[in-house]
Order: sequence, then C-alpha cells, then structure tokens
Amino acid sequence: MLDLVRLSRETVFPPGGEDLYRRIAQLAELTPENEVLDAACGRGISTLYLARTFGVSGVGVDPDPALVQEAYSRARQAELEARISFETASLDDLPFKDGTFDMAIGEIGLAASADPARAVAELARVTRPHGCVVLVQLIWTGHVDPTRREILVRHLGARPMILVEWKQLLRDAGVVDLTVEDWSDAPSPFRPTAAGAPFPDFAQIFSLRERVGILFHAWRRWGWGGVQGAVLREREIHRLLTRERVLGLSMIKGTKWPGGGEQP
Repeated sequence: MLDLVRLSRETVFPPGGEDLYRRIAQLAELTPENEVLDAACGRGISTLYLARTFGVSGVGVDPDPALVQEAYSRARQAELEARISFETASLDDLPFKDGTFDMAIGEIGLAASADPARAVAELARVTRPHGCVVLVQLIWTGHVDPTRREILVRHLGARPMILVEWKQLLRDAGVVDLTVEDWSDAPSPFRPTAAGAPFPDFAQIFSLRERVGILFHAWRRWGWGGVQGAVLREREIHRLLTRERVLGLSMIKGTKWPGGGEQP
C-alpha cells in the first residue's frame, strides 16, 4: 500500500493528515527559530508543511534517492529551499552531529529499512537536550499471528510494533516524559474520511487519472512484474486489514533527557 501511495504525484499527506502535524507543532511549541529533522521524509510533504506553516528550518532524510529528489523539487517550487533541505541517508546512521535539532520526527517509514532500536537511538542522538523526539507509527492493536504479521509488514512497506515496544525504545534512547495520542480514526491515505471504511482500497483513495499516473510511475521504476506485484500486494493488505482492525496510528512525543540513556 505505502509503496503505491509514495509513488503518487498528487499531494497525499501522510497518515494523520495536517491535523496531526499541527498537533505535533503545538506540543513541541515550534517557532521559526527551531530546527527540525524529519525521517523518513518520503516526498517531503509533512516536512514542507511544518516549514510553510510554522516557519521552522531543518532537514528531511530518506533512504530512497528518488523520493529525496522529488522532495527537493517540491521545496524549490515552494521557494523553501533556503530553509529546508533533503538528504539521502541511512535512518540508523544519520549524518548529523549530536544535538543538532530541536525536534526529530520518526515517520511511519522509519523502521521499514532500518533497525527500529538503532533508528530511534539516532533520532535521540541528534536531538538537543530537552528537545522533542516524536514518533508517528503504526501500532498493532489486535492479535496477529507471526505469519500474517510478516505478510502485512511486506505489503505495508512499514514495520508496525506494539505501543509498549515503541515506548521502550524511546526510553532506552534517553527520551522521557512520554505522551501518547491515538490518531487511528484520523483521515489518512488508508482512511480518507473518518466516517469511511477502516481501510479503503486503492480505487477509493485515488481517482482514475491518479491511479493511471501511479501505475505508470510504478512501471517505469519496477517494470510490469513490479506493477502486478504492487497491485496484488494492495489487494491482499486490503483483504487482511478490513477483516479486523489490527492496526492503529499513534503519536508518541517525549523529551530528550540531557543524560542520554540515564533517565531521572
């Protein structure tokens, strides 16, 4: 599902929508003086939203160079390239010095191509003491046997965990005073309207023109075999997720403790 969403040329906000990122900015008390890291930034939509709406500066990182290039193009079109830059980087080995950013956000794609513990530790490392570390992550909310769980992980293009696991990773990284909010019912690429079905399919998310454009870009990147595989993955994940609500979306916000892993 996420691999198709990420190929859309339309502005498709990450799960949670603008309301979630506005809430993050409110909790972090963002000002134009703040520097923000967004990982994995994907096409840069949420990164640029924070820059445009709250005046922050910062960096978006993603392991996919094609998405980083598109994010950079978006920043240039929005005339925000002086404040926001994008880099291709491994999410569990960030190319920044300790304590560089006032806030670091770990997006849904954070654990898709990186070890979750190392990725969260890196977010904390590059955050200044008393700065904010925020995770926006898919959470397992129902029982899923290991086989089905791996199927969902492959099809989502993300690796959900249970809430207590994400919280423990933050604590291990020296992030304290954790606040959790459930955003499972917010509009998202999986749920365009809160009143709609829990997980609508590809045809419900995008118009016919948008679907054709996405599949064309998928063909250019993956070939016809890759297009067919992406469509089959989307159908399978829709079947599994609409049978029972096994996934939710949570925002977890904490504070970087000055003593690193030593918590009060």
